[in-house]
Amino acid sequence: MPSSSNSVSSSTINEKTEQHTRLSHDRPLTNKGPPETEANVLPETSDGPPDDVSDVEKGHAPTKPSFAGIDPSSFPDGGLQAWLAVSGAFCCLFCIGIFQAYYQTHQLQEYSPSTIAWIPSLTTFFMFAGGPIWGKLYDNHGPRYLLLAGTIFHVFGLMMASLAHEYYQFLLAQGVCSPIGASMIFYPAMSSTGTWFFKRRALAFGIMASGSSLGGVILPIMVDHVIARSGFPWAMRSVAFLLLGLMVYANLTVRSRLPPSPKPWSLIEFVRPLQELPYLLVVMASFLFFFGMFLPFTFVILSAQHDGMSTRLAFYLIPILNAVSIFGRTLPGYVADKFGRFNTMIATSFLSTILVLALWLPARGNVPYILFSAFYGFSSGAFVSLAPALVAQISDIRQIGVRTGSMFAIISVAALVGTPIGGALVSDEGGNYLHLQIFCGIMMLAGSVVFVASRWALVGTKPLVKV
Repeated sequence: MPSSSNSVSSSTINEKTEQHTRLSHDRPLTNKGPPETEANVLPETSDGPPDDVSDVEKGHAPTKPSFAGIDPSSFPDGGLQAWLAVSGAFCCLFCIGIFQAYYQTHQLQEYSPSTIAWIPSLTTFFMFAGGPIWGKLYDNHGPRYLLLAGTIFHVFGLMMASLAHEYYQFLLAQGVCSPIGASMIFYPAMSSTGTWFFKRRALAFGIMASGSSLGGVILPIMVDHVIARSGFPWAMRSVAFLLLGLMVYANLTVRSRLPPSPKPWSLIEFVRPLQELPYLLVVMASFLFFFGMFLPFTFVILSAQHDGMSTRLAFYLIPILNAVSIFGRTLPGYVADKFGRFNTMIATSFLSTILVLALWLPARGNVPYILFSAFYGFSSGAFVSLAPALVAQISDIRQIGVRTGSMFAIISVAALVGTPIGGALVSDEGGNYLHLQIFCGIMMLAGSVVFVASRWALVGTKPLVKV
């Protein structure tokens, strides 16, 4: 602590702080100068406090000014309303992940794996491609109407899938209608959660994202038992009714802490972030990683059956993967808030790559497949919760929704074509999964390397810095 002869009065500090805060709020958003992000406004890697508040009289704590609306003290980081919003967002993210294998052996068995793979690919594509649109609507109008419309589309699509008999009917119902509704649910849930948390944001996102993992445990087992007793149509209807109940709760609990701020639509605001190197590299890394990340979810059951696992046991690989993914989406979020979000993303990305190339690729027999499903569920689960946290950390606070939506819209292209490419590789090899596994591992490795590059763009070659 400096001596009183070298310190400034607290009243002078407060005047400067108030003036700086007022100016930061009043000035318009421009494209001049570096963007005001969490990474440079409240840097986690800073060596000391800002110059204008570094010296204060003994006994007075420094006052941090609020830039561009960033004021950590204004985020509750907990409380009843905040955790109710997280619980509602958790319900929004229930999903289904077993129908590639089921369709291939039942209703659509006359179609090739690559053709059937367009259903889960379109599901993932429409889930993320609407990001800029839903993000902008959320910014302008809040979460309420999006959640209501998304509930209707999501449930209606599943109900229509229960009546489907032809390939195009399954494609439209479960590959288009239902995921469009799910997308309208996902973005307001994610954005609303972010308004309640600052220091614990990655953890909150992780808890929210674990909803899809729990759904991936419960729903496949539920669907399997209902199909055995009542047939496929009633299995789909049962899922639709369950999701309807969950969405009623979500509609009542998901709230944004901030009021809507309507602004005119502008195409350039979706493109401008790509001019920033850290954001561009995060998007590129996510795009490459996404190419491979969902391939094990889609093909691990089929590859296990190809290598001799019984159909009954293979069916439980996805529930195992999703069960462990619950911890993979929450624990890394907690660690990321403590040790750095980029650091945690890089570690879990490389771990996922190693598991694909060193465990899934040479797997033969039941034990390696079970171990791979468990470990991969943990390591890959981190991506879903950490990706929006990375974007938030390097984004102008007033544009987080648009920038997150733009990133997910770009990587949705990888989700669209990645699974059909994997299916085509399997078909070309006469049912062998070797080339698919190699393709998966290489794309994830490329994404992991670009994540390292994005960290380098932020802090350079400083391996021990929290970022």
